[in-house]
Amino acid sequence: MIRWNDDQIALGEGIAQWCEELSSGHLEGDAEGAFPWDKWKLIQRSGILGLPFDEQWGGLGQDLLTTMHVLERLGTGCRDGGLNFSVATHLVGVGVPLQRFGSPELKARHLPGICSGETIGAHAISETESGSDALAMRTTATREGDAFVLRGGKAFITNGPVADVFVVYARTHPSSGPLSVTAFVVERDTPGLVIGPPVATMGLRTAPLSELHFDDCRIPASAVIGRVGSGFLVLDHVMKWEILCSFVISTGQMRYRLDRCVEYAKERVQFGSPIGSYQSVSHKLVEMSIGLDTARKWLYDTAVRLTAGENVTRDIAVSKLLASESNLSSALAAVQIFGGSGYLAEYGLEKDLRDAVAGPIYSGTSEIQRNRVAAMLGL
Repeated sequence: MIRWNDDQIALGEGIAQWCEELSSGHLEGDAEGAFPWDKWKLIQRSGILGLPFDEQWGGLGQDLLTTMHVLERLGTGCRDGGLNFSVATHLVGVGVPLQRFGSPELKARHLPGICSGETIGAHAISETESGSDALAMRTTATREGDAFVLRGGKAFITNGPVADVFVVYARTHPSSGPLSVTAFVVERDTPGLVIGPPVATMGLRTAPLSELHFDDCRIPASAVIGRVGSGFLVLDHVMKWEILCSFVISTGQMRYRLDRCVEYAKERVQFGSPIGSYQSVSHKLVEMSIGLDTARKWLYDTAVRLTAGENVTRDIAVSKLLASESNLSSALAAVQIFGGSGYLAEYGLEKDLRDAVAGPIYSGTSEIQRNRVAAMLGL
């Protein structure tokens, strides 16, 4: 069990103080499906966007575990799941690869804005045809003198409609091997970059989604993150952080949901008894509790091992599976426990369920994670 020190506890309580304001109007925001600019300003003021970044760029210089602890508290307190997802994407999709692999010039140009939230970040990996098979991406970056020219398109870009800077992964070699892809920083106003309109989604509606198109989009060679051909090394690092940071937010949401359901099960009386006294309800609550505890343990234990430099390939896959699927089953159970009320939009539980459906899909589907574990078993 991780024991948080006073500074970590203070950071967690600090973000918790903002959550009531961040949650206000979340049902209306979900119905509108628009990015909550007013809430983003609160996120900026909270300081959460600078958590894992060096102080020289305006960050707080915190480690992975502390960052996860604060993000979990955000998930517990903030009812706007889309906003939470936008925060995680911004932090991990752009800030993390820049800090780990970016040149001094790229860091100086972009990290201060990422830390302050004045710049909104997004990353572009997926494509409509390749899906989970990232090695099959078709977007290319061709070297022309002191520049690269991007051609192709990306899909499912969280924060796409509002982002100021993108980390784009493109093929720089015709082979499909692990050295064929490179990561680039692309700024919003770059000629040839076309940002598609917002795409309506089932859940996480306040995290705007769009496609990107690259029509002879010319970017300087200095926009390369790391080295040419190191894109999958960058992506591997990003995906580890993405899974740990995104899904620790989900455990915060699971904690809030469990506490709410337990309280409701004690108060709601049917056939003369609180519904929590019935085994069919109490067992749902037990499963919600076990799922939460198991997901948290895997996520934090994996973060400890990653920080220690250990191989966490299997741990990341299992953590992602447990957290995403437990969150989905927890959200469904909550709707069932609340019954007809859970089906009503005003209770917010059906929104939680719609939000949770995305978890087993993004950051590598559940099927991909199971394939990864199977491969490590020698199958």
